[in-house]
Amino acid sequence: METATREVDLHRLDLRFADSRLIEPRAVEQLARSIERAGQLIACIAVVEDGGERLVVVDGYRRIAALRRLGHDTATIESWNCDLTQALLAVLARSHGRAFAAIEEALLLRELVHSQGLSQHEVARRCGRDVSWVSRRLQLVCAMPDTLLAAVREGSLSTWAAIRVMAPLARANPEHAQRLLGSLDSHPLTTRELHRWFEHYQGSAHRIRERLVANPRLFIDVLHAKDEQRADERVRQGPEGQCELDLRQVLALIARVRRCLQQLGPEGLAETLVPALTRVRNAAHALQSELGSYLDHDPHRDPQQRANPPGAGPQTARDQSPAQALA
Repeated sequence: METATREVDLHRLDLRFADSRLIEPRAVEQLARSIERAGQLIACIAVVEDGGERLVVVDGYRRIAALRRLGHDTATIESWNCDLTQALLAVLARSHGRAFAAIEEALLLRELVHSQGLSQHEVARRCGRDVSWVSRRLQLVCAMPDTLLAAVREGSLSTWAAIRVMAPLARANPEHAQRLLGSLDSHPLTTRELHRWFEHYQGSAHRIRERLVANPRLFIDVLHAKDEQRADERVRQGPEGQCELDLRQVLALIARVRRCLQQLGPEGLAETLVPALTRVRNAAHALQSELGSYLDHDPHRDPQQRANPPGAGPQTARDQSPAQALA
């Protein structure tokens, strides 16, 4: 394709794909400092339309945002003399430059498939990817309502949280997803906290779910308080209490296995349960034997701490001062 690099006024640029880029103020600020120090080193890419009157930007939205932050009126543009579909495919196929986020790639692919009319096979062939990659990327945005996509673009919701938590919740209960998203605007949760919240939501009854959605921040704070309380209890009980708690959990697991025995057939019992039970029995015997050795012998395993360690010879009392000090 024919290309030409020139300075173009910012108001002449068509930023129709701005919604397919993440809004990252910190990255824009860093890029602005770099441009202020060394100038714009990499040109933005645009496609010529309407006989050169319109330049549709396909790559370089972050650079344009940095230039506007600095108060510049123009940008260095590399104009491509090709159709818009070919330009978008070329941007996706490029291996150099900054890596696109998965959600950005998905939005560009949606533009190619839904707006430009290309099939997934054609997109995969022309941007050097396989069809499964294109399909997986499209599933990211097809499952998300526009409100979730806007939250991801603005940075108030991580891509992981949108894909793993908000999208499944929106498919199952759109009302709860909207209410949760509204709560996160005023009382945000980290990605880990949101994942933990969703785990409890999935295992809760309907009336409990209503309370979880109504105040997710309060629920997470209660969980943190319980975690701290359990940690304090472990410190208070010491290692003996922790060992007792672990053994109680083992007993609870054994009881749960016994309840599941009726659901297992003879094949499952012989192939999986019997070998596992043998290993459990051997571990229990080893634990009992080791416990007996602790009970039958001197609890002080360090020879230096025993009253008369065999073969140790005369020992200096550790709580006495040296002879010179006594003199």
